[in-house]
Amino acid sequence: MTKEENEARLAKLKAIVSALPEKPGSYQYYDAEGTIIYVGKAKNLKNRVSSYFHTEVDRFKTKVLVSKIWDISYTVVNSEEDALLLENALIKKYNPRYNVLLKDGKTYPSICITKEYLPRIFPTRTINKKGGTYFGPYSHISSMQAVLELIKKLYHPRTCRLPITKEGIEQKKYQICLEYHLKNCGGPCVGKQSLQDYQKSIAQAREILKGNTRQVLTDMKDEMMRLADDLRFEEAEEIKRKYLLIEKFVATSEVVSHTINNVDVLSITNDEKIAFVNYIHVSNGQINQSFTFEYKKKLDETEEELLQLAIVEMRERFHSQAKEIILPQEIDLDIEGVTITVPQRGDKKKLLELSLMNGKQYKFDRLKQAEKLNPEQKQVRLMKELQDLLHLPKMPYQIECFDNSNISGSDAVAACVVFKKMKPAKSDYRKYNIKTVVGPDDYASMKEVVYRRYKRLIEEQQPLPDLIVADGGKGQMEVIRQAVQDELGIDIPIAGLAKNDKHRTNELLYGFPPRVIGIKDTSELFRVLTQLQDEVHRFAITFHRDKRSKRALHSELDDIKGIGPKTRDELLNGFKSVKRIREAELKTLENLIGHSKAQIVYQYFHQEE
Repeated sequence: MTKEENEARLAKLKAIVSALPEKPGSYQYYDAEGTIIYVGKAKNLKNRVSSYFHTEVDRFKTKVLVSKIWDISYTVVNSEEDALLLENALIKKYNPRYNVLLKDGKTYPSICITKEYLPRIFPTRTINKKGGTYFGPYSHISSMQAVLELIKKLYHPRTCRLPITKEGIEQKKYQICLEYHLKNCGGPCVGKQSLQDYQKSIAQAREILKGNTRQVLTDMKDEMMRLADDLRFEEAEEIKRKYLLIEKFVATSEVVSHTINNVDVLSITNDEKIAFVNYIHVSNGQINQSFTFEYKKKLDETEEELLQLAIVEMRERFHSQAKEIILPQEIDLDIEGVTITVPQRGDKKKLLELSLMNGKQYKFDRLKQAEKLNPEQKQVRLMKELQDLLHLPKMPYQIECFDNSNISGSDAVAACVVFKKMKPAKSDYRKYNIKTVVGPDDYASMKEVVYRRYKRLIEEQQPLPDLIVADGGKGQMEVIRQAVQDELGIDIPIAGLAKNDKHRTNELLYGFPPRVIGIKDTSELFRVLTQLQDEVHRFAITFHRDKRSKRALHSELDDIKGIGPKTRDELLNGFKSVKRIREAELKTLENLIGHSKAQIVYQYFHQEE
């Protein structure tokens, strides 16, 4: 691989990483042949995956892994626990080359069930397959401990390391221990628990470690009912206790559901030109396949047509033999021996929602990735969205917004801010002192400023905006229309941003008479429009505050011709007030600021004399 090829590979991977969601999930790394070489889990996908590509990474194994990565995929889930379970399922299915720590078990522990006469169950980091059956390894120690704790509560396997044999039990070589008295062990070494009962408990524990809790629960329920029919209620109650413990353990994860087995789940996220179909396969209550396909539409295909295409393609690609397909809608497709389900509630509905969440996240990330590579794409998308929303004749490249500011009519000012390509163009901002309006009349002030603004642009032959936005509702929109259309005779689209009682922007208005335009207040476009309104309000308030401050600081000495700021400050520092300066003798003034300037000040205050 040449240096240029490697740089292109890293640039592609970093672009993918920059668009990853900050959500829990599992991520998969692929080599140049498209084979999964590593599966990991993360509480925050973006933070975890980006850590592999930091320049300060100095672990040799990590550097080797990164050098082999050519593509990255991921699956988002709802919790860190779900991410762990999904990671385990994918590792068991694909056995990735670089998940070496999980494969060799030298770092992560496994759970061992020994092949002894009375098998033991314990965690270990040493693998000796002649001595027992191993489950794992477990990268998440607390999860392994949770499984062991469940097995301990349910079945009380022995914890002693004695080499117990059938002959030894018959010869009564062993003594009862403290674990039996603490009810942590059934005492099979002294005949307190039968061999058949002990082996049955170990067999059920083995099924739980395999993930086959469904059959375990079914067998337990049958036994519980049989005991109840025989009026052996205490024994039935003990079985019920174990049943509820397993049920609670399984119910903690949405990814693992013992009620669902061997099903395909598909959902579709549609766009104008592209559709994203997410595929999830569930086997033995676990997700072991998740992938999102991108379909570029050419003939305006319907969602039903795209789902039909995706079902056939994905089942063939992943060799799925599932007898049930979960979909968001009914489709006309007959596959022999396969049932199509459109769930309305329950675990299958949750799986469908999980698939839809992955499809939407994939779409969002692709868009985000494309906009990072080409920032103007985002701006064009927002302009196009606003154009379609308001049915404008062209994309609103330049948007201008007006606002007034005054206190009871004093120091009345107005401001105009300009957004180009949906971003502030601060060099084009303008401030206006209100000249023709007396008193607090916002409508008249708005009309004056808008008229002055566009009359000057017309005279200077400057480009006019593609959209005018009023900081207000119907009244402000109407006075802008009067200035622009009636008096200047130009046609510029006019919109308004109205606020609610809490002074928060909540409505976009357009047209005459103005009507409310439906737009989600959580959308990116609405946030840009709110930013426009906040910006013009900030700019107008700042201008008004500055003007008011200058007037407040104005002194009568500033009106004396020939007296500058330096002399003014000397007089105020010496006499502390204008009144004392007015009453001062000429000689006193001369001692402070000199003869000539003292003459000017003295004559100003004694003109009548």
